[in-house]
Amino acid sequence: MRGIVLVLRSIWIGLVLFGGLLSYGGRRVVRGRMTQHDKEHLRGQVLATTFERLGATFIKFGQILSTRPDLLGPGYIEPLSKLQDQVKPAPTKAIMGVLDGSLSAAARARLVSIEPEPVAAASVAQVHRAQLDTGETVALKIQRPNVARRITGDLTILGFWARVANVLPSVKPLSVPGAVAEFGVSLRGQLDFTQEADNNERFAEAFADTDGVEVPALYRELCTDKVLTMAFIDGVKGSEPDKVGGDRRRLALLGAKCILQMVFEDGFVHADLHPGNIILTDDGRVVMIDLGMVASIRSELMRPWLQTFTALGQQDGAEVARLLYVHAPDVAAKFDYFEYEAALCAHFARFHGKSMGEVEIADIVGGVMNILRRYRVRVDPSFTVVNISLLVAEGLGKQLDPSLDLVQLALPVLLKAGATAPPGIEPKRTIPTRPGLERDADRDNAAA
Repeated sequence: MRGIVLVLRSIWIGLVLFGGLLSYGGRRVVRGRMTQHDKEHLRGQVLATTFERLGATFIKFGQILSTRPDLLGPGYIEPLSKLQDQVKPAPTKAIMGVLDGSLSAAARARLVSIEPEPVAAASVAQVHRAQLDTGETVALKIQRPNVARRITGDLTILGFWARVANVLPSVKPLSVPGAVAEFGVSLRGQLDFTQEADNNERFAEAFADTDGVEVPALYRELCTDKVLTMAFIDGVKGSEPDKVGGDRRRLALLGAKCILQMVFEDGFVHADLHPGNIILTDDGRVVMIDLGMVASIRSELMRPWLQTFTALGQQDGAEVARLLYVHAPDVAAKFDYFEYEAALCAHFARFHGKSMGEVEIADIVGGVMNILRRYRVRVDPSFTVVNISLLVAEGLGKQLDPSLDLVQLALPVLLKAGATAPPGIEPKRTIPTRPGLERDADRDNAAA
């Protein structure tokens, strides 16, 4: 029976994808000549619409793709980053059935009232406001019925088609089966709410001494693999910065320092960090939510990344080129190092003579990612998670306080962290010798 369901679902996915392809072709014909960026943007729009039609697994896939500027150009990233998994809530009876089946009778009795209408409904879970027997208001995050079964089936289908696509020579360098496997691990982790609870506690411990940076307090005795119970946070989401009250400058500084600590000191990063997952309160707190997806920067990678971001901050194109190349998990078979290095140096030359306050990390990192993608230099996924976190910090921070200078804030943190970082991983390769220098060396050896 399960096999039949998978076949039918696979056919449906194929029909929806084919419909998306027809939609793209028709819109291309109507629009006529287009720039490369406009073509990418149109493809991204069609992908986003198609993923929404296909449901939870594909929405999450699109959201994760939107955090990989090393794989996709900016034209794709913009529409995919707007993918929202706001969906029709599950029936109240069904969602309460999940709650009753997940909590013990004693734990369930502590919830004296639950609002039937969710405050948020996404593809994997929905959140309801509730009240405990102690009078405290809590947020109940409850997994949608049968979502785990649907996602597991979709991942099986995705894995099959990834292996088929990998046969194509033009697709093979993208390592699609590996990317799908990596996505599957991430998504399955988000289906186990005990992992999110563990992440929550780890972040709470990391920021225990930082006044004003928090995660929602957990009620651990009311948490299971399908239910999370946490303090209800009243505030404004970072996606609506115009509605923020209180000291906006303080909130901008707190948010920036929070992300710099995650990235460069703790090496434990919220991997689904976007303004919608940051709550800003009127009493001056920055609260991170939705902690199911995290990235840990391996200790042996911390020093190379610190060195790379220091070089980025100092606008040293040659050093950025060298560090990314020698530590890259993979580079293209036919690779011209000196052309790649020249492209990065030319990119940084655009910022020559500008003060750090005039330079935005978004401009620096965006250009670097374009060059990495063009020359097929693949970097560790943690590098892109770090980049996204920094871009969120800068983007939200500047909306709250236009004078915020994230580069100026980051450099002392980088230098301090670099002094205590463990020894870095050994380089995977060395940079080649320039052709002219090889001839000079041969001539010197002959003369000797």
